[in-house]
Formats: sequence, structure tokens, C-alpha cells
Amino acid sequence: MEELVERVDCQGRVLGVVTRRQATREGWLHRIASTVCRDERGRILVHRRSQQLSRFPGLHEAMVGGAVAVGESYEQAAARELAEELGIHGLPRLLFTFINRSGLSPHWLGVHEAAVRDVVTPDRDEVARHGWLTESELRSALLEWRFTPDSHEAFSRYLAFRTARS
Repeated sequence: MEELVERVDCQGRVLGVVTRRQATREGWLHRIASTVCRDERGRILVHRRSQQLSRFPGLHEAMVGGAVAVGESYEQAAARELAEELGIHGLPRLLFTFINRSGLSPHWLGVHEAAVRDVVTPDRDEVARHGWLTESELRSALLEWRFTPDSHEAFSRYLAFRTARS
């Protein structure tokens, strides 16, 4: 079954309902929710995508996420994706949104943060492996490992947001 998303404009207003495949193919803005997961020591969860995924198989990610479904908020989508991909239940906190032009097509990216205190139980169809890295280790990994196209910009903006808040 095709994944339905809301096509949105440059202000984030809904224009209509389309398939995610159509939004990607046509370059239409739609919404994606992503979450940076931190443990009690402040480390960040990094995972490698399964080889069987249609989008960016085998690449690493510093965030967990996916498309915002029709009628869903960024927070609801982020919580759903955390549960589906990592078995983590809770409501991540939305930090900011921006239009991300990297990746398969342009999209609004809602960046969230979640404190993870539970055991991570990844869905092996989505996540090949995972681990926790410090910010410094992740900065090095971003230079050495193959990450999804939007990981670099999203993580840079996330760090800038955290720095501005402190």
C-alpha cells in the first residue's frame, strides 16, 4: 500500500494529499519527522540502515525518522517512528523545522530530541545495527562513514540549536 503524505507549501500549509513516491518524484514539499536519541550519558544513537530498505540501504543515520502521515503532527510521527524502528515509547520534543533540500527530494524536516532510558530493540527490517557515540565521535564518524544525505545538515543544525540554547 502506498504511503500517503500531505503536500505542503514553503510555509508548511497543506496543499493536498499525495503518495510519498509522487512527492519525491515531483520534488514536492512534504513533511518528515526525525529524532536525535540521547542516553543518560548524553551520547547519541547512531544506526546503520538495513540493506533491504528502498531508501539509502546500508547508510548510517544520526537520527531516526520517517514521513509524517496525513493528519499527523511532527511529534506524533516522531513517536510512531521511534516505536516502529527502535521499540522506544514516548513523546519526543520538537526542537525546530526547516526545509531540507538534501536527500531524494525537498521536504520540511522536523527535528526532535528524545531522552532514551529504555533498552533499544531495533526492527531488523529497518536497522542493521546501532550504537551510542559522543558528539565528538559522531563528528568524526560523519567524515569517515557513509551517512544519508540529510544527516550532515540536520545534525549541524541540531548542534547549532543546542549551542544557541545554552
